[in-house]
Amino acid sequence: MNELDSEAMAGAMSELGYEMVSSEKDADVIILNTCTVRDLAEKKALGKIGALKKLKDANRKLVIGVAGCLAQQRGEQLLKRFKHLDFAVGTREIDEIPGLVAEAVAGRRQISRLCGRRKITEPAVYKRMHDVKAFIYVMRGCENFCSYCIVPYVRGHEASRPSFEIIDEIKKLADAGYREVCLLGQNVNSYGRGLDEKIDFTGLLEKINKIGGLERIRFMTSHPKDISDRLIRAVAELDKVCESIHFPLQSGSDKILKLMNRGYTYADYLKIVDKLRKNVKDIAVSTDIIVGFPGETEQDFRQTVKAFNEIEFNSSFIFKYSPRSGTKAAELDDDVPFKAKLERNRELLDLQEEISVRKNEKFVGKKLEVLIEGPSRKDKNISTGRTRQNVIALFESGKHGKGDVAGFIPRLASSSVLRGKLTDK
Repeated sequence: MNELDSEAMAGAMSELGYEMVSSEKDADVIILNTCTVRDLAEKKALGKIGALKKLKDANRKLVIGVAGCLAQQRGEQLLKRFKHLDFAVGTREIDEIPGLVAEAVAGRRQISRLCGRRKITEPAVYKRMHDVKAFIYVMRGCENFCSYCIVPYVRGHEASRPSFEIIDEIKKLADAGYREVCLLGQNVNSYGRGLDEKIDFTGLLEKINKIGGLERIRFMTSHPKDISDRLIRAVAELDKVCESIHFPLQSGSDKILKLMNRGYTYADYLKIVDKLRKNVKDIAVSTDIIVGFPGETEQDFRQTVKAFNEIEFNSSFIFKYSPRSGTKAAELDDDVPFKAKLERNRELLDLQEEISVRKNEKFVGKKLEVLIEGPSRKDKNISTGRTRQNVIALFESGKHGKGDVAGFIPRLASSSVLRGKLTDK
């Protein structure tokens, strides 16, 4: 989501006549797009803001702004703490950036736009960082209020975009040569609520699936309490919807899931995974996990380890719990020692590595489909792409080029990469 927001910011600046530069030292305007979901991300952002003071001291005309979740949550505090900042802009106020930059250039500084309008004005121009695949907002905000999560407070209430806007945007991208879209929302399963038109997320997928020139559809994130049999059938039957789903579990312990306010039990989650794998051949399931949540005992953690062994996720994002001010969990005693968090994190990372290798080795020798994204950054003689299961593929491109869809037979597998050769589709 932050990547797409950054593309919107870059697009807004390009409309003012600005161009991207490769070095901060060459910039007339620097905008930091920040995250505050985890403590480490916030600390990195604060450190970066502080470090930019040297550039401001050397060039008083330099405009520096901070955007994103940290700005939405603590914008006024940031302006007071960092006197070299010119403006702070919230998560739903990206369209305000050109005006804020113009005001800063004119000499008006320390401005904030943090009102968090419910109505969303989608950016008119995106400066896309990819030319084969694109992120698309279908909705913004969240109503789930998981006890550990700051997102509802910094991203606002749920608001879905009308389907005709989304379809029009994707058609234009397909006409421009884009072959894959990833539909974004904090919980795409709740798409459509509050819209005048009668549509749900499955209905939206059905409409997008009919767009000519488009090869693939991905989406994230799906909340386990809202996924439906209808959506599972859509993943199975719609030919452009890829066989991969990001499906956050967060913990294998029912006690911890309740404390997290997740709205499901482990048994509920497992039942849905079983349905997905029964109905969608070769589907890849990825997840998010938090270790060391307040009250997590060793027994609770062992339930998460058990879940890993039972489900065998294709990949996972594993995080050590850190309190986020303003959330319900921050009111709980952060009682899991940091050493225990580190040990639990490492154990799951090692286990996931073993599982991922094993899962990817099952693809070796099978014919898969790959969307070619271009030359590898490390070796220009090798091309890279992704399978429909969202695994990175490396190969010699031969007669195929960027944006082509080709057959692919893996010969070697690691935890995150398949190496092989292309064949006819």
